[in-house]
Amino acid sequence: MKLTFLGTSAGMPTTERNVTALALAIDDARQWYLVDCGEGTQHQLLRCRYTLNNLKTIFITHVHGDHMYGLPGLITSASMQGRQAPLTICAPDGVRQFVEAALHYADVLELPFSIEFIRSDQSAFHYQDTWVAVTAHQLSHRVPSFAYRFAEKTLSTQLNIQQLTALSVPRGELWGLLQKGQTITLEDGRTILPEQVLQPPPASRVAIIAGDNDKPELLIDALQGSHLLVHEATLTEAALQKAGPVWMHSSARMVAEAAEASGVPNLILTHFSGRYQRSAKAGANSIHALKAEAETYYSGNTGMARDFSTWVVDRDGRLVEAD
Repeated sequence: MKLTFLGTSAGMPTTERNVTALALAIDDARQWYLVDCGEGTQHQLLRCRYTLNNLKTIFITHVHGDHMYGLPGLITSASMQGRQAPLTICAPDGVRQFVEAALHYADVLELPFSIEFIRSDQSAFHYQDTWVAVTAHQLSHRVPSFAYRFAEKTLSTQLNIQQLTALSVPRGELWGLLQKGQTITLEDGRTILPEQVLQPPPASRVAIIAGDNDKPELLIDALQGSHLLVHEATLTEAALQKAGPVWMHSSARMVAEAAEASGVPNLILTHFSGRYQRSAKAGANSIHALKAEAETYYSGNTGMARDFSTWVVDRDGRLVEAD
C-alpha cells in the first residue's frame, strides 16, 4: 500500500506546502485513489506518476474548501485529456452540489465520462472494487467530517503443492486453472475446488485516512486491526490551547494519545498550520516541534508528511518512507 502526499497544509497553501490531497495505490498498481482535492491538486499531480486517466475514485472527507476546491479543475482537465472511464466521487452532502454548480457556471455542460456521486455521510455507505473495501467513520468538526478506512482486498494465487500431490491432481493445465480460481473435474470424477489447493491469501493491509477532527479518540474502535493512521495535527498542544477550540482541530498530542490508546503501529501526521516551517531554527514554529510532541505520547512509528513524500505499508505492516 503506497501513499503519496500531494498537499499537507491546513487552510491555505504556503511556500512549502499545498492544501490537502493524498494519492493512495495498492503498491505499484496503475489505478489509484484520491483522498481530498484541495485547490491546486492537479498541479501537484504533474510532479507525480499518477494520471487522471488512471484515477479510480475520489474520496472527500468534508466540504471545506482546502479539501475540495480542486475538484472542478481536476475534472475539467481529465475531460480535456480524453478520459472516458466513469469516475466515482464518495463525499458527504454538499460536494456534489458544489461540483455541479462550478461546472455549470463554467460552461462545462458535457463531459466525455460520467460521474457517480455516492454519499459517504449515509450510515449504509460502503465502497468496494477489485482492490479495496472502504468504510466511512464520522469525526468531530465544524461541518460533517469523515475518516475513510481502506482495507486491501487480497487473493490467493499460490498453489499448495503438497495438497495437489495428496489429491493426485496431475501437473499441467489443471494446476493453472486452479490457480486462476476455477473448479476442475478429474478423470475419476472428483471435483477439486480452488480453495482446497490454494495457499491462504496474504494479510490485508488497512489504513485510516482522516479528515479534520478535534476528537481523534472517535477512531479508536475503527483502528483495531489497522496498520496506519493518517491524521491532521494542525497545531501543537500549547498553540491549540492559545487559539481555543473554535476551529475544531487536533494537536499533535491529541492524535498521539489516541493512536497510543488504539495500538495502531504507525502514524503519519499532516495538515499543518501555516505557522510551522521545516527549518529546525523556527523553534516552537518548527515542524520538528509537532513531531517531538507526538513522540512524547506515542510509542509507535511516527511519520511527518511532506508534499510529494511517499510512504509504503509493506506486507509485514511496517511503514517505510520511500526514496
